[in-house]
Amino acid sequence: MQITEIYKSLQGESTHAGLPCVFVRLTGCNLRCSWCDSEYTFHGGRKISAEEVLDAVKRLSPNGGLVEITGGEPMLQERELLPLMEKLLQHEYRVLIETSGERPLARVPAAVIKIVDVKCPHSGAPHTFLHENLAALTAHDEVKFVISDRTDYEFAREFVRQHHLAECVNAILFSPAFRKDATGTRDSSHCLLDPRELAEWMLADEAPARLGLQLHKFIWDPALKGV
Repeated sequence: MQITEIYKSLQGESTHAGLPCVFVRLTGCNLRCSWCDSEYTFHGGRKISAEEVLDAVKRLSPNGGLVEITGGEPMLQERELLPLMEKLLQHEYRVLIETSGERPLARVPAAVIKIVDVKCPHSGAPHTFLHENLAALTAHDEVKFVISDRTDYEFAREFVRQHHLAECVNAILFSPAFRKDATGTRDSSHCLLDPRELAEWMLADEAPARLGLQLHKFIWDPALKGV
């Protein structure tokens, strides 16, 4: 499979935020989100086997723990990825996959926690979520919406209501989009939408979601890779 990077850091998002995690970042994406902060994954990388990936994970985290498969869009490499996830589970890692949900998810191993990033209107990639994937969501999965303005927020709010997401997944995450050219200061001034404003909308609507901030962008320079 084609891999951009494998590294250990703190999980920056999801209900696992703050926990040590090994990230396996696959190369390639078929979407071009306007706020994407990982465009460096679109091309390049290096071809390595699932066994080599497993060995790298074991070196970084020999006693188990969290592993997140991310990208790019990891499901573009489904044929090689599914056996890798099975290997990681067999070695007693807790496995997350972050995906746009644009590709079918039914074959993802049941024990893998899916973090599905449904694209809002101003992502530049609206209407790409594959609705049949709603049936693949389980009680330990999470659905994320990256929000840049009120239109995005209302889309996310209605998507949650229409599909009764609060009843079928572990968590719903509303996260303000970061500017993709953010660098330097480690604060919310880089957000396209003020987190306080998003919080106030959520409180007013009693949204069944949690506010998610990209923790790693407040710890390290927002432009830094490998964290």
